[in-house]
Amino acid sequence: MSATSTKPRAKPRKKVQTAPAAVLCLTGADAGAIFGRSTSERLTRQFARAGLAGKVTPAQAQTHEGPVLLVRADAVIDEPLIGLLLKSPGLVLLSDDTGAILAIHANGKDAKALLPVLAGKKALPTQWKAAARKPAELDAVFWEKLRKREVPYARLADGQNNKALEWRVFMGTYKGATDIVTKRLWPYPAFLVTRFIAPLGVTPNQVTTIGAIATIAAFFLFMNGHFAWGLFAGWLMTFLDTVDGKLARTTLTSSKWGDVFDHGIDLVHPPFWYYAWGLGLAAAGHDWPPAFFWMIFAAILGGYVLQRLMEGISIKGLGMEIHIWRRIDTYFREITARRNPNLVILTVSLGFGRPDLGLIAVAIWTLACLVLHALQLGQAFAAKSKSGPLTSWMSQRA
Repeated sequence: MSATSTKPRAKPRKKVQTAPAAVLCLTGADAGAIFGRSTSERLTRQFARAGLAGKVTPAQAQTHEGPVLLVRADAVIDEPLIGLLLKSPGLVLLSDDTGAILAIHANGKDAKALLPVLAGKKALPTQWKAAARKPAELDAVFWEKLRKREVPYARLADGQNNKALEWRVFMGTYKGATDIVTKRLWPYPAFLVTRFIAPLGVTPNQVTTIGAIATIAAFFLFMNGHFAWGLFAGWLMTFLDTVDGKLARTTLTSSKWGDVFDHGIDLVHPPFWYYAWGLGLAAAGHDWPPAFFWMIFAAILGGYVLQRLMEGISIKGLGMEIHIWRRIDTYFREITARRNPNLVILTVSLGFGRPDLGLIAVAIWTLACLVLHALQLGQAFAAKSKSGPLTSWMSQRA
């Protein structure tokens, strides 16, 4: 007699209930272009870059079973507020100037009642009024990515104020902790250039490529003693280094490769410029003994590398860049021994006909900044060991 065996039947798997995905619904009409992109296109791209790819029409929003980001198509909203809207159900975002309602994080079942509110045809229902906030009333003044403390913008475009809005968008892309040339001299000229080339389809990487050519040209011009032309090429590169980043952020076309390309050039080229400047001194009639040349160059190169290492140690050991710990650290970043402040020193020295003294001054300033950075780092680690993790002054409530 044979026996048959039967395997126990597998229990049917329970279906996992997933929450409906959030979607974007733009309502109303465009209001012209901001840096070559219509206001609705900008908003669509911003939300997609923040992780919200789904998009529905106003009619579809009313039947959507899940979260809906209702946003006016003529709104111009800063990037930090996009992320905040996504993670804040029930938030009603108001314009920072007029208080107009720009966006609401709602559910599809509420869309029918709220769409006329965004169109200005009805008042905001009473139950939503407590959730209405202007940007200044939200916890979004510290943008760590750009090392700055600033109230984000949220406004309506009307076709007449687009240039003013472009200026606000442009300045919103600036880092809070950067050098004095980038922060004080370049903004308006860079704004004019960025505003001109954005609608033409010029890409940030194309601008970076031209900057790279200028970087190489400056090296050879310095090496052959043509300091004035070399400085022209050098300053052109630093200007384009501002333009490419601002073009990427204002047109929402930044990429990982572009970031590596741009910052890779920034990181590598300065020591080569100083080396070429030293070689060019002989051609300009300021010949140095080899030992003195190598001593000056070693001071510049060593100070540059060590300061970069200190910045890395700060990020790794303190969890933030040393330049944003205290307010004074941010101010010091404007003049610390980096490319642009050093170019100012070299330009002034050439104006006095002493390019040799300029390179010596760069070496002295580099060593001085190295000592100051070492003190900053020591104070930061001492403060951390005494009081725990550090916080940037930019993230503290005013």
